Amino acid sequence: MGLFDKIRGGLARTRQSLTREIQAVFGKGKLDAAALEALEEKLLAADVGFDTVQQILEGVRVRARGQEITSEQLLAWLAEEAREFLHEPKPLPDPLPKPYVVLFIGVNGAGKTTSVAKIAHHFTTQGKKVLLAACDTFRAGAVSQLETWASRAGVEVVKHQDGADAAAVAYDAYAAALARGCDVLLIDTAGRLHTKDNLMEELRKLVRVLRKHDAALPHETLLVIDGNTGQNALPQFKGFSAVVPLDGLIVTKLDGTAKGGAVLTLSREFKAPIRWVGVGEGLDDLVPFDREAYAQGLFGEEARGA
Repeated sequence: MGLFDKIRGGLARTRQSLTREIQAVFGKGKLDAAALEALEEKLLAADVGFDTVQQILEGVRVRARGQEITSEQLLAWLAEEAREFLHEPKPLPDPLPKPYVVLFIGVNGAGKTTSVAKIAHHFTTQGKKVLLAACDTFRAGAVSQLETWASRAGVEVVKHQDGADAAAVAYDAYAAALARGCDVLLIDTAGRLHTKDNLMEELRKLVRVLRKHDAALPHETLLVIDGNTGQNALPQFKGFSAVVPLDGLIVTKLDGTAKGGAVLTLSREFKAPIRWVGVGEGLDDLVPFDREAYAQGLFGEEARGA
């Protein structure tokens, strides 16, 4: 299955709900005020933020002025307007700094550990040597969970005893990655609420200690967001970005939500690139983000090629 189909499949619940309801309120004709109001309601229900909805609909209104259109044309225009709000990340450096260090942060239950393993699998399939750092040292079973996923991905884990200093684990993991000639080091951290000052200070410390090796570390910091969170992810982004600079987002569990429209607002409001999206439970089901596939995945097959 190709990238387009994986992303489209992951957005099935959002798309089916959204396109079915749009087609129910608009079939063919001129896009009048009543139709625009109905469209606004449907987009808000898919958890597209209010300001984002207004900008999308204004673009569609201008396109449709004075014309009779079909629902297929409407969906195609919605996809085009949505695509403008989506930011793709810059390509990874080529060649990568060795080891290339990626830090994963986020709230409890967002899917950090599984995302770490899936990205490890992605890099190993490219022939790169990957090492994982088990920096969630407090949650019961966190290290063993990472080790289980690491075994599936065919990579090794650096760990300390339960309750160890997460910053010390990160420091030692970088030294190990250097010594073993690893290409990539992925750092799994404990889930933490962005409102808990002591836990956010621990995150600051981890980055500070890691930079004793190299001031450029980490090369990339990714915030992992559960797709089911929808608009509630906005405070998470604000809270974490106030502590460490964020290079991009991973949005997980898109296959289990009808709130896929929230990604539009996250990308628009913070100009945050989406690095990966989770569309299933398998090792291959965290895929690089593609804004074309995402916009078309939201608004249905009719939008393809618009």
